[in-house]
Amino acid sequence: MHKLALLPVAQEPWRYLKPLVDGALFVVAFLLAYWVRYGLQWFIAVEPAYLVPLWVYTPSIVMLTLTLLLVHWVEGAYRMERGRSLLDELYIVFRATLVSIATVIVVVFLTSPSYYSRLIFGYTGIASLVFLGMARGIERAVIRERHRRGKGIERVLIVGAGEMGRTIIRAVMARPELGYQIVGFVDDNPDKTKTSIGPYPSLGTIDDLLDATRDASVDQVIVTLPWTSHSRILQIVRRCQLQDVQVRIVPDLFQIALSSVSVETLDGIPLFGLREPRLQGWQRLFKRTADLFFSLLVLLLLSPVFLVLAIAIKLDSPGPVVFCQTRVGLGRRHFTCFKFRTMRADAEQHLAALLAHNEATGPIFKMRDDPRRTRVGRFLRRTSLDELPQIWNVLRGDMSLIGPRPPIPAEVEEYEPWHLQRLQAPPGITGLWQVSGRSDLTFDEMVLLDVYYIENWSPLMDLRIVLKTVPTVLLGSGAY
Repeated sequence: MHKLALLPVAQEPWRYLKPLVDGALFVVAFLLAYWVRYGLQWFIAVEPAYLVPLWVYTPSIVMLTLTLLLVHWVEGAYRMERGRSLLDELYIVFRATLVSIATVIVVVFLTSPSYYSRLIFGYTGIASLVFLGMARGIERAVIRERHRRGKGIERVLIVGAGEMGRTIIRAVMARPELGYQIVGFVDDNPDKTKTSIGPYPSLGTIDDLLDATRDASVDQVIVTLPWTSHSRILQIVRRCQLQDVQVRIVPDLFQIALSSVSVETLDGIPLFGLREPRLQGWQRLFKRTADLFFSLLVLLLLSPVFLVLAIAIKLDSPGPVVFCQTRVGLGRRHFTCFKFRTMRADAEQHLAALLAHNEATGPIFKMRDDPRRTRVGRFLRRTSLDELPQIWNVLRGDMSLIGPRPPIPAEVEEYEPWHLQRLQAPPGITGLWQVSGRSDLTFDEMVLLDVYYIENWSPLMDLRIVLKTVPTVLLGSGAY
């Protein structure tokens, strides 16, 4: 995990209100459980003689609530940290609820077994999971909305534009929920200060640090310089302290990205090693198996759609139904990529005349109102249905369902060295950049997101991208 994700957020009133809200919701969950058990009497009816008054359960309610809050506190649920996912929050809620319910059941049935219902504690556990889970989801939605309005955002300046600096930038771009806004970077290397990194501009050299932090209203400085710059790092820390700007230092182990480092201990002695690149061994086997299963499923379910689209394309304009183009895949291997044709059959011959109208940055061509596009083609592009024939590429092993966008050879020839990192994984039909803005992103932003995906791949990340792809496609966000 990137160190950036573990930085604490600023102290906010919610930090102190959260335990109170959790306690109140847990009490409400118990009251609901009491009503279900003795009012609705699901599963087991209660004789009037065995009806236990609510006040009898008061010690249990107190013990349950205090135990729940204690476990939450021990698990760090009330430490306001950036980077903790909703899944992490729900796991803490589950464990805290399970421990508190189990503790009270043991205590109660060792002391007064005949006066308490076992079902009421089960109902309480289920209700508390629902209530607390909903509270966590609402909390996340409120945080996202505040970030969208520019509230709770920390403005960050990166010191160092090397690989570690780019790693931090990729993490910030891929995880907007962290609440960071990078204002730019500084570096002493003149070659690095001549160009921007994606949308993030160079603000000069490290000697310009004080002016940059003041002019850009920087809240935090993240130093990503190599270990050889020890004295320079100390100088930066002193400068930031003079301006009351928080400074954090990312350990650069011989300029190796942290995502590539494994740490073990031998009697307290740290041993650092290098991990294999992502998508190796079982990971690649898992991804390939998932690709085959879901590709076959899509083909079976959408075969009628393929037929309808093919007929529509044929009736709309002369030319083949499927457009075939050479693309570059994993390890710079060339393959034939298939798409439903969205342009006139002679579109490639007219590309040179339109280059002056290119709306994209970097070695790619994008034009919002491309005159070569057909009527059906505009619909296909807007809905991303033109990508469907690439299911065949997935079955052949040329592509994956999820991965970086496959470039054409001419684009790769114009790549800078760091751009080539995006070719270290199989290209995909959808990917992290597609659900983060698609054509609205610059080329460097797209590459940064692709590299982040490769470095941090997991089945859960693929699932998140799939879930985000559906609304992105339906809304047509950034598609043209």
